[in-house]
Amino acid sequence: MKTVVLTLMLLFIASCSNKAAYQNLQQNKRNECMRAPAAEYDKCMQNMAQSYEEYERQRQQALEH
Repeated sequence: MKTVVLTLMLLFIASCSNKAAYQNLQQNKRNECMRAPAAEYDKCMQNMAQSYEEYERQRQQALEH
């Protein structure tokens, strides 16, 4: 039982770490968009507007195929 609980805790922590890393990368991309010329800003922001949940769903689909 302790092994199951420990494994679940580690998986939870790992998923939180992945989400935090993704959010950090998204923030870096937003900062790059802020430095882009005004004409390119909207396109830049649209290209990186994907949520972590959508990213993870697409990643899981790609791993299955």
